[in-house]
Amino acid sequence: MTSLKVWVDGEIRDREESKADILAHGLHYGTGVFEGIRCYPAKQGRRVFRLRDHLVRMQKGGDAIGLPVDVEKLTQATLDTLDANGLTSAYIRPLAYFEAGGLSLDVAPLVPRSVVATMPWKSHLGDAAQQAGVKLRTSSLRRNPSSALPPLKLCGGYVNAIMAKWEAVKAGYQEALFVDDRGFAVEATGENLFLIKNGRVVAARHPDALPGITRATIVTLTGAEERMITAQELADADEIFLTGTSAEVAAVSHFDGRDLGVGRLTIEIARQYQAVVHGETELQRGWLEG
Repeated sequence: MTSLKVWVDGEIRDREESKADILAHGLHYGTGVFEGIRCYPAKQGRRVFRLRDHLVRMQKGGDAIGLPVDVEKLTQATLDTLDANGLTSAYIRPLAYFEAGGLSLDVAPLVPRSVVATMPWKSHLGDAAQQAGVKLRTSSLRRNPSSALPPLKLCGGYVNAIMAKWEAVKAGYQEALFVDDRGFAVEATGENLFLIKNGRVVAARHPDALPGITRATIVTLTGAEERMITAQELADADEIFLTGTSAEVAAVSHFDGRDLGVGRLTIEIARQYQAVVHGETELQRGWLEG
């Protein structure tokens, strides 16, 4: 079996040859930042969807913890790693983290590392998510507040999402929804939230939610209203769906004991999104990079 190729600090290597220090600061404290990006076979050839937007967001996360992230270098690294693995359809995981330099909480003396991996991928919600939808429940946990941790893809911050996801899976669901103390929906553990009522699409807006790039794409495609959404509105919604790089557009077929099925408008929005990422429409607005 051919080894997966990864980019590590400017060099393409076999995955097996790329080892992290067991005392890496990022391993012990979560001092890293990452992105999830998708590459698709498009009419124009292999294309990465909104690559720069993802890497600029990653850079913002690095800035929050004093970790350098070079957008230009990671852009080229992404394309080189895709070439090395011969992939036209892939999930892309750039990661920057602190490695050597000690285990104190002062990051100034630490040595940063950057990695890019590309690999074949299916939605983390499962193969059936696109057709059958997902089962979603309200979590008993709260989302990391933005007043304490910026809603970016900081490695350590995802323990919060993992805990909520684990709680949901144990209860027989596939995904969990964070709701704040006032009853406003925030987001799912790895996706942003939308609802449809009387044919109108609404994108949940919340200061604690990740500024999703797939979410922004769907807002552009649908003209969705962006605002705070209450738990009661979700209970009365005609359709609910989730968006994210891995999940793409996934219908919520079951929410807190209520069967919703897979809605007609959600199916159409998912179709429009697929047309864009595969370069089949002019709506991509420069979002595809190869």
